[in-house]
Amino acid sequence: MGLENKGNPTVINHLGAAKEAAGKVTGNEDLERQGQRDQAQAKVQEAGEKVKDAAAGIGDNLKDAARKLKDGLSKD
Repeated sequence: MGLENKGNPTVINHLGAAKEAAGKVTGNEDLERQGQRDQAQAKVQEAGEKVKDAAAGIGDNLKDAARKLKDGLSKD
């Protein structure tokens, strides 16, 4: 079974790489595939975090734009 779905993606990636390497050295194809899955999971988590950060930035930008628009309209 792969690593838990939670945790630091960098750590999960490194542990996955270690599993994959250990699987290759020992000829354990299951362990090798687990390592590959863990690394893929880490990449998905990193991408999700980037999307979440970008979405938060967009929300902040929209709030700032609305505030500026409101301030501009109230001056008239």
